[in-house]
Amino acid sequence: MALYDVFARAVALVGAGAIRWRRLSGTVNTAAVGTAPQIPAARPQGSIPTLKMPTAQGWAAGQLPAAAPGLKVNAFAAGLKHPRWIQVLPNGDVTVAEALQSGGQPRSLFDHAMVATMRRAAALGVSPNRITLLRDADGDGVAEQRHTLLENLKQPFGMALLGDTFYVGNTDGVVAFPYTAGTTTIAVPGRQLATFKPGGHWTRSLLPSPDGRRLYVGVGSLSNIGEHGLQAEEGRACIYELDLATAQIRTFAAGLRNPVGLAWEPVTGRLWTVVNERDGLGDETPPDYLTSVADGGFYGWPYCYWGQTVDERVPQDAARVASALTPDYALGGHTASLGLCWMPAGTLPGFDTGGMVIGQHGSWNRSRLSGYRVVFVPFAGGRPSGEPRELLSGFLAPDESVSFGRPVGVAIGPDQKSLLVADDVGDVIWRLTGASAL
Repeated sequence: MALYDVFARAVALVGAGAIRWRRLSGTVNTAAVGTAPQIPAARPQGSIPTLKMPTAQGWAAGQLPAAAPGLKVNAFAAGLKHPRWIQVLPNGDVTVAEALQSGGQPRSLFDHAMVATMRRAAALGVSPNRITLLRDADGDGVAEQRHTLLENLKQPFGMALLGDTFYVGNTDGVVAFPYTAGTTTIAVPGRQLATFKPGGHWTRSLLPSPDGRRLYVGVGSLSNIGEHGLQAEEGRACIYELDLATAQIRTFAAGLRNPVGLAWEPVTGRLWTVVNERDGLGDETPPDYLTSVADGGFYGWPYCYWGQTVDERVPQDAARVASALTPDYALGGHTASLGLCWMPAGTLPGFDTGGMVIGQHGSWNRSRLSGYRVVFVPFAGGRPSGEPRELLSGFLAPDESVSFGRPVGVAIGPDQKSLLVADDVGDVIWRLTGASAL
C-alpha cells in the first residue's frame, strides 16, 4: 500500500470518528445557508484538516439521480470523459468541456493524503483536454450525434460563442477560435488573447458581457490560504474583464478564493458568481457563497471571510480587511458550488420565479458530507429571496461511502424548457424537464 493511501485512510477514520462524536453529543452543525447565516467560530484543524470523500462508483444501468417532484431526468449524453462545463449554442448544439485535474508532486503529509483521497474519487488523472459537440437533431431530448469540436487543449473549462468566434478558457489563458455555424470540428489553431498562471484551482469560466464586447473570466487561487506566499498568488483569486477589441485585461474584482460559475441577473444587470471558500476551519466555517460582484470589489481572501472575519492563520493586512465586502448568500460549508446559471421563471414547472441554479459538486473535507446536488435559489427584485430548493439529488449513497455522480456545470437547454447538468463522475450530461415533457 502506498504511503499516501495509509495517510488517506487514517484521515478518513478521523473524519468518521468526528461524525459519530457529533451525533452522540447532539452537536451536529446545521448548514450556514442564506443571507444571514449562523457561521460557527473557527476551529483550526492543524496540518491535516478532515479529509473525507466517497469512492467514485458511477451509475448502474438504468440508475438515475432523483428529480424534484413534478420533474423528471434523463441522460442527454452518456459515456463522456469527465465532463465539466456546458455551453448551449444558438443552433441548439451543446458543447461540453472534458477536462481533469492532474496530480502534482505532494509537498506535505496533507498533500499525500489529499492526492490519495482525490484519486479514489476520480478527481485526479489524465485530462481528456477536449471539447465535444453534442447534437439532438430530432429534438427528443437525447443527443444522437457526437463530434470532437476541439482537442489537444490545456484543461479547457469555460466556453463562449460570439459571432464567428468560439472562446475557450484553458487553464493557462483565453484562446479564440474561428467558428462557422453548424460546424462539428474546428481544425484551425486558436489565437491566445490572455495568459494566466496554470494549476492550483485550475478552472477558467467565461461569461460574455450582454453587449458582446467583453469576457469575464474566473481565476482561482493557487492554494488554500496563500501558504506558498502571496507573490505566487498575484493575478489569481479574482475575476478579470477582457476587452475583446483591444485584448486589454483588468481585474474586475479580487479576494475571491475560487470563483467558478458566472451569470448575469437580468433585473439589475449585475454579475454574480459562486465561490469556494477556504479549508481547515470546520465543517461550516466559512460557507461557500453566491454573490453579486461589484466592479473593484474585494471579498476578503486570504485575510478574512464572510465580510471581515479575520483568518488568524494568515499574516494580516488591516486595510484590505477593512475594505472586504460581505457576500450576498451563504451556501453551506465546503459544498464545492461550481455550476451557475440564471433560470427564468417558468423554465421548469413549479418554478414560477426566476433564480440561480447551482451545481454543488460536493465536499471532500468535512466530517459530514455536503453538496452532491443541484439547487435553485429564488430571486425577487434582483436579490435572493428564499431558501434553496433541491432540483436534482441522489448523487451520493445514503451512507456516504460512494458517489454515483458529482454535478458540475449547469445550463438552460436548447428548448428553453429544460436544464442540462454535467456529471463528471457519472460521465453523463443529465437533462431535467417537467414530468409531462418529451
